[in-house]
Amino acid sequence: MQNRPLTTYLDRICALDSALCIKANRSSHYRLVRWSFRLVSRLGDGVFWYAVMLGIILTQGEAGVVPCLHMIAVGLTGTLIYKWLKGKTLRPRPYAVHQDIWLAGKPLDKFSFPSGHTLHAVAFSVVALSYYPELNLLILPFAALVAMSRVVLGLHYPSDVLAGAGIGALIASMSFMLV
Repeated sequence: MQNRPLTTYLDRICALDSALCIKANRSSHYRLVRWSFRLVSRLGDGVFWYAVMLGIILTQGEAGVVPCLHMIAVGLTGTLIYKWLKGKTLRPRPYAVHQDIWLAGKPLDKFSFPSGHTLHAVAFSVVALSYYPELNLLILPFAALVAMSRVVLGLHYPSDVLAGAGIGALIASMSFMLV
C-alpha cells in the first residue's frame, strides 16, 4: 500500500513521456521535417563529430591531437556504457510499443534506453567546447537537433534523450579528472 503513490507518480511520468513522444513524432509526417531530422540523425552517427575532429587537426595541427584523443576516449567510453545499459534495461523503442508512433528513421538496435546518439552528442560537445568554446554556435545547435531527432523519428522517448544527455555530460565531466 505504501508504494501506491510512487507507482501512480511513475505511471503519470510514463504517460507524459509517451504523449510527448507521440506529439513530437507527428511532425515527422511532413516530408521536409522527416528528411531534415533523418539527415541530422545520420550526421549524429559520427560523421559530424569526425568532421569536427578533422577540422580541429587541420586548423590546430599538433595542438589539436590531445582534444581529439580526448573526444575519442569519451566516445568509446560512452559506447561501452550505453550498450551495457541497453542490454540491462531492454526498453523497447516507442514505435514498437505505440501504434500511434511512426518509425521515420533507421534504428541501430532494438532498444531505446538511453539514447546513444544524444549521449555522444552531449559528451563530444562538452569536451570539444572545453577546448574550443568558440565552436559553440556550431556544436550546441547540432547537439540539440540530434537529441530532438531521436524523438521526432520515433526512435526514443524524451526520457531516453534526457538520460542520454545526463550520462554523456557525466562521462565528459569525469573524463577531465583523468587528463
